[in-house]
Amino acid sequence: MVDASTLNSDPDRLLFAYWVPNVSGGLVVSKIPQNTGWDLKSNVRYARTAESVGFEYALTQIRFTASYSAASQHESVSFSQALLHHTEKLKVIAAILPGPWNPAVVAKQVASIDNYTDGRIAVNIVSGWNKSEFHAIGEWWLDHAERYRRSYEFIKCLRGIWTAPEDEGFTFAGDFYRFRNYKLSPKPIASPHPEIFQGGNSDDAKNNGAEVSDWYFMNGMDLEGFRAQVADVKERAKKFGRENVVKFAVNAFVIVRDTEEEAIRTLQEIQGKADVEAVEAFKKEVQNAGASASNKQGMWATSTFKDLVQYNDGFKTKLIGTKEQVAERIVLLKSLGVNLVLTGFLNYEEEVEAFGKNVIPLVRELEKQGRGKDEAFEIERTGDVYRK
Repeated sequence: MVDASTLNSDPDRLLFAYWVPNVSGGLVVSKIPQNTGWDLKSNVRYARTAESVGFEYALTQIRFTASYSAASQHESVSFSQALLHHTEKLKVIAAILPGPWNPAVVAKQVASIDNYTDGRIAVNIVSGWNKSEFHAIGEWWLDHAERYRRSYEFIKCLRGIWTAPEDEGFTFAGDFYRFRNYKLSPKPIASPHPEIFQGGNSDDAKNNGAEVSDWYFMNGMDLEGFRAQVADVKERAKKFGRENVVKFAVNAFVIVRDTEEEAIRTLQEIQGKADVEAVEAFKKEVQNAGASASNKQGMWATSTFKDLVQYNDGFKTKLIGTKEQVAERIVLLKSLGVNLVLTGFLNYEEEVEAFGKNVIPLVRELEKQGRGKDEAFEIERTGDVYRK
């Protein structure tokens, strides 16, 4: 096996991350058996394995209540810290939900963890889609645009607190948050600050990605959807001189098998054994949450029942086939402007390691050949699998 540091030596490489299963039920809303644990001991194994085979990031999930086959959930920041203390190189992205969290608390928590772990924590700001969850914990439920406006202020405050001059502190007067000469010490080690991820499909989400986020997360979609979303966010970012600053990550559920037929049969089994009641309830919740988006294109706006068996449209990313097919599709995604692929698996005990040993080296070999840079070439070669 190639050493991970050698595997990840090219500064122009595509990055790989995996969803941390810190909630029960795995990464699909299905009754299919899954060899995936949501407890800390299992997740420590996954994290150590992941960093040894070439994964560089992991993303913890945030849920406050039982919902949609996730009966139990470990809290994201504390879980991220636990994984960081059991690893050496992996960067862990903690999901943060404005409303329950105040930016001062997050800035302080994350700055401290950043110091404990040599700059290996990041955050994913989740604007919120689960109305019943907000109500259950006594938080105001805002309309779509207001949720994203609150997230905008939240991210502005995080960046400001982390980077404000020591002698001046941070001052901010917004509609949701206010600070007066707040001085944070110690500051984070990460420069200029811990990375900030954020996602969505709406104009509100794209505006936030263009102006204040370091990374823009995309759900799975078709070829034109990927191309249009990357181009749209970059165009909006031009107003802030950030068109070459904001980076793009895409969600993907991975099924790699010896043959494409076997991989497709696994997908069909996952979807065929879907927890129908849970998927329908999830569909109703997320599509109601996005209905007030100004462009009517909130996340999951066009997702079908089968798409929603995987929470973030991961089947649409088409990383389903042989290791060679999946590697080819990954370099196509890179050519479209994707900088990081966020993976999920059915059986974490085996598949995290298998992906790292069998797929990541193939991607690196293709990158050495110059693949992933010529969009027209990659679309001609592989693009048909992503067309509507």
